[in-house]
Parts: sequence; structure tokens; C-alpha cells
Amino acid sequence: MTSVFLSLSALLAASALAVPAAGAAPVADRPAAVPSGWDAVDGTELARIAQGADARQAPLAAGEGVSATAGETELVALQSGRNAQFVATEVNYSAPNTGVLRARSVEFGGSWEGFAFEWDDTLETFAMKSLANNRYVAVEKNYTGNAQNVLRARSTSVGGWERFVLYYNEVLDRWALQSTLNGLFVTMENSYTGSLQYVLRARSADITGAWEEFVLYDLGA
Repeated sequence: MTSVFLSLSALLAASALAVPAAGAAPVADRPAAVPSGWDAVDGTELARIAQGADARQAPLAAGEGVSATAGETELVALQSGRNAQFVATEVNYSAPNTGVLRARSVEFGGSWEGFAFEWDDTLETFAMKSLANNRYVAVEKNYTGNAQNVLRARSTSVGGWERFVLYYNEVLDRWALQSTLNGLFVTMENSYTGSLQYVLRARSADITGAWEEFVLYDLGA
């Protein structure tokens, strides 16, 4: 492999959300099955791949603000397969979109684009923690309209909202994330406009192409 991938009800008033125009990618509202050609990856496999000799290392991986953590945790940067931009945590966005994830950085610049993938051996799922604000990424299922199911780094602990299954496709050499909250795959909304352009949302019933695919860069020492 030549590249490595790895109820907040008080804030959910529809009137507070700035909803962008609909994207062009297929939209689905049913739970997803495991797509053909994709395999679920556990913590051991992720660590093996991320630390492999051919692992793709992000620039500034050993720089200030990025450090290893104990346990079955891998530090990674995610790059969208659709627009080739790195996923960043928008910590400066105002509520209710504080901490939304957007694929909008042309390069890895530090903690804004860094995430810790924490494996739970009992539940066999990953939690994603943003290195920008030290918050876990949640799927905002109760948001409405085209902002429903956006990914947002806002949780101090991990529950069903914050759990994901990680998949790898060896032929494509790409990775995908599936929310356990709604069973749907994470998509980068390339056709959105405004402040939520390139936002990540768990809303696809299948992996249809680059919209749901990511490249993962290792941030380990």
C-alpha cells in the first residue's frame, strides 16, 4: 500500500442553522450494508498500516501541537478523495456549527487538521477526537435540512453519536467512515456553498465514489 488512510437538543433549533444549498451527490436515508470490496479495519490493523514503511506521512507530523497518545490510538489527517483538501475542525465557527468538520485545507497545517482515532475493542468501533479542540466528533442526527448528520467536534465523552466503523479498499487504496448512529457513510459535500461548503455529513447508504472516500496520513512520530 502506497498511501495510508486511516442529545445536544438545546442547540438543535432549525432556525439557528444556516443550511446550504443541496449537493449533487446521491442522498440516502436508509442504513448501509458493507459495500463490496471494502473491509472493516480494527485498531490493530490501523496501527499496522499507519506505522508501515510505506505509510504516507503528513508534513509537520512531528511539529508542535501534534503528539502521540497512549493506548490503541492513531493520530491521522484526513484528505477528501473528492476535492483533495484536508479535513479541518472549524473551532472558530459560531454556534450551532462550532467545530464542524470541513475538507477545506490545501495542506496539513497542524492541529486544525489532526485527529486521534481511538479504538474500542468491546464495541469494535472508532471514536475520532479533534486535536484542534480536544473534542470528540459527533454526528448531529437531530439537525434538520441539508445540515442533518453533519460531523462536529463537540463532545467531551464518547457515546453512540461519536462512534464510527473504518473501512479500507485495497484496490482503490482509499478509506471510508460509517456512523454507527445512523448506519450511513460520511460524505464530503463538495457542491454546498457558503460557510458549510465541503462539510462532512453521515448521509450516504453506500460508497458511491470519491464523495465518500478519504486518504489517511499518519501523524505519528
